[in-house]
Amino acid sequence: MRTLTFKNNDKMPALGLGTWLSEPGEVYNAVKTAIKEGYRHIDCASIYGNEKEVGRALKECFADGTVTRTDMWITSKLWSNMHATADVLPAIKQSLKDLQLDYLDLYLIHWPVALKKDSMFPQSAKDLVSLNDIPLTETWEGMEEAKNEGLTRHIGVSNFGKNNLNKVIINATLKPEMNQVECHPYFQQEDLFAYCKQHEIRLTAYSPLGSFGRPDIFKATKEPKLLDDTIITKIASSNNVTPAQVLISWALHRGMAVIPKSVNPKRILENLQAEQLILSEQDMKTIAGLERSYRYVTGQFWVHKGGPYTIEDVWA
Repeated sequence: MRTLTFKNNDKMPALGLGTWLSEPGEVYNAVKTAIKEGYRHIDCASIYGNEKEVGRALKECFADGTVTRTDMWITSKLWSNMHATADVLPAIKQSLKDLQLDYLDLYLIHWPVALKKDSMFPQSAKDLVSLNDIPLTETWEGMEEAKNEGLTRHIGVSNFGKNNLNKVIINATLKPEMNQVECHPYFQQEDLFAYCKQHEIRLTAYSPLGSFGRPDIFKATKEPKLLDDTIITKIASSNNVTPAQVLISWALHRGMAVIPKSVNPKRILENLQAEQLILSEQDMKTIAGLERSYRYVTGQFWVHKGGPYTIEDVWA
């Protein structure tokens, strides 16, 4: 299995199982199926609301000898209402309790946006907190403390553009080691990917299949369906694979991690088998031509009238 290597020589499996939007009652079976089939990387987050089920599946797989803790790479994320320095350790400890783990392999700041502590999701500007009041540097201090205390082996960010990354890097004692962002052929993130490489920050691609399963409230009208793209389907047909396998393989060929989500046993296995697909140079060049700067996850839900964030702030 392909891996991404960190400075301390820890190796992160490049292909993982995403758990965003995996319903309670489904994610338990999905994690157990994935581990049985050979996945060794599970991507989680407290806001997904399913870490307890993921933890139950992990505990059972450890107990029955399917895998050991050191076989697995487990990522979780700090939600935006816990950005104060003093709140980071309680947040990661809660995730560890839910996941029934002693440590995480990777812990990420989920968004470069702060919420009031009593708010889980912004309904209005009143729920949001300006980064002038809780700067990213303060949140990062808590992240560094989490690593120094052995609660996580690595720390990083998610949904950070270059400017927000730079705010952290300039003041950091321990620099971010990962940036998890939306990335697929319609949104290839070339500029950000190059910046991350320059600063030895690895990149994980979420929504690699176009996030077709996200709630309708977050969808645009008549948005393009990546899995139905004629070029992707043609490449899939010529390689006798599925369009999803082409999209996953494309991300792996670029040297990034990728975390497709599924709760369907057949697709879970197919997604893993994409690791074996070799795309030709011509395939990669053809897919490179699909760039259209199209985000499926727009981040617009962070922008409220009278609030501290514009969409440009979110993706800065």
